[in-house]
Amino acid sequence: MLAHLSIRDIVLIERLDIDFSAGLSVLTGETGAGKSILLDSLSLALGARGDASLVRHGAAQGQVTAVFDVPRNHPARAILADNAIDDDGDIILRRVQAADGRTRVFVNDQPSSVALMRDVGRALVEIHGQHDDRALVDAAAHRELLDAFGGHVGDAQATAEAWRRWRSMEQELTRHRAKVEAAAREADYLRAAVAELSKLDPQPGEETELAESRAVMMRAEKIASDINEANEVLTGSSAPSPMLASLMRRLQRKAGDAPGLLDDALKALDDALIALDAAQAGVEAALRATEYDPKKLELTEERLFALRAAGRKHSVPVDDLAKLRDTMVADLADLDAGEERLAQLEQQAAAARDVYDDLAARLSEKRKATAEVLARTVMAELPALKLERAEFIVEIVSDAANRAGEGIDQVEFWVRTNPGTRPGPMMKVASGGELSRFLLALKVALADRGSAPTLVFDEIDTGVGGAVADAIGQRLARLSQRVQVLSVTHAPQVAARAHTHYLISKSGGADRVATGVSEMDRQARQEEIARMLAGATITEEARAAAERLLRENTAAAE
Repeated sequence: MLAHLSIRDIVLIERLDIDFSAGLSVLTGETGAGKSILLDSLSLALGARGDASLVRHGAAQGQVTAVFDVPRNHPARAILADNAIDDDGDIILRRVQAADGRTRVFVNDQPSSVALMRDVGRALVEIHGQHDDRALVDAAAHRELLDAFGGHVGDAQATAEAWRRWRSMEQELTRHRAKVEAAAREADYLRAAVAELSKLDPQPGEETELAESRAVMMRAEKIASDINEANEVLTGSSAPSPMLASLMRRLQRKAGDAPGLLDDALKALDDALIALDAAQAGVEAALRATEYDPKKLELTEERLFALRAAGRKHSVPVDDLAKLRDTMVADLADLDAGEERLAQLEQQAAAARDVYDDLAARLSEKRKATAEVLARTVMAELPALKLERAEFIVEIVSDAANRAGEGIDQVEFWVRTNPGTRPGPMMKVASGGELSRFLLALKVALADRGSAPTLVFDEIDTGVGGAVADAIGQRLARLSQRVQVLSVTHAPQVAARAHTHYLISKSGGADRVATGVSEMDRQARQEEIARMLAGATITEEARAAAERLLRENTAAAE
């Protein structure tokens, strides 16, 4: 319920703090005292459109804070949890409206959006009035209200879940069908490509290995002729080693004839032979290192060029050819098994649709049966509200082909205000006063099912009096046994039934006026109800009538 409302610098309200209690609370006061300001302030805290004109003249900003005490399992707390907002303790909605038009929103002291505040506000408070379109006159909510009245919420959730399963299977079926059709169009190309790539059998990393091997062999080919020529010089018929060895032997034979004379020459010749042997060994080693098979080079180049040509053909890197081949093989497998899988998915989707259709049809029948009960329940309330010639209708249009998560039914509350007239949507057919009474009868019928924990009725007794006003008061009091009810009223019969009575009044001089709200005790209530009965001049008869109203309603409440 709404536990506390704090208003700062909104229109004529400079500073106002109100503590509310459970049951029926009424707000009364003379015309122009500021009752609409109070409701506008509450609406601002519930996410209504902000307006710079709401800020009190001379103030930089206005502020409204609404504090709600609701159970742990209330849907509003689920909304907070879904938005990562701490919901321990009370739910606090605070709206700051600046004079320059800017607005700030806080939910449990965390900066939030107006949309989130509005969602939370709708779960906490319903405001009903002659020209209000935020509550029962919203046709989009009628189906949910009917389900809540009939106890079909579980059936509606099961139907919604079946619809989601069916739609999910339909989407999977659509995707698979498109895939099979696309594969079928490319089947010939896929088979040729798979055959080509399977024959080529590309391996990851193969291009790099082939390129490196080819580079090595090409470098060897370039220097092999020079190494062979060097080898020919060193080992061929004109090789210097045999000639130097023969020369060295001749000199050695002559060395004895001239001791010491040829020692240096012989040493040099020996060193030269050793160096030539080393050079020959090095050249031979180089020859062995550069040995390659020209056929192998040719095969390597053919393989490398074939891989690169395939990569260009399929517009993928060579290293991705193997992956492409596997993908094409899988696509062909899908094509080959596609018809079978397609048939399976069609059967599954059809079965899911049948489950949904069955649940939706049963829910529709329950809704139609509940609609008759709800209509009778509301109709039972209408005579006392001076709508005895009117008719309340729960209009249900069912279309089994129009499947939706909410079922196959379109639900809207219709009324016929007089016999012989054409029925139609409640909001369009009923006048302002009639609409208020229809809404009250409907809320009484719904009681706490599908209702916010706080209901606000804005002057729904306008234009009625006597027995009708008393009937409205009775029904507001009955409602307040299940939910918190706040009512702005001009009817003394309604005010007399309140558990808590607030007086809205103006104070101040000619240059500055402020609106205030005060809770009244029994004596003050008697005087206010006497004013509502008598008008400007309060008579003793009016006071006596007010006392009688209070006494009778106190006794009835007990």
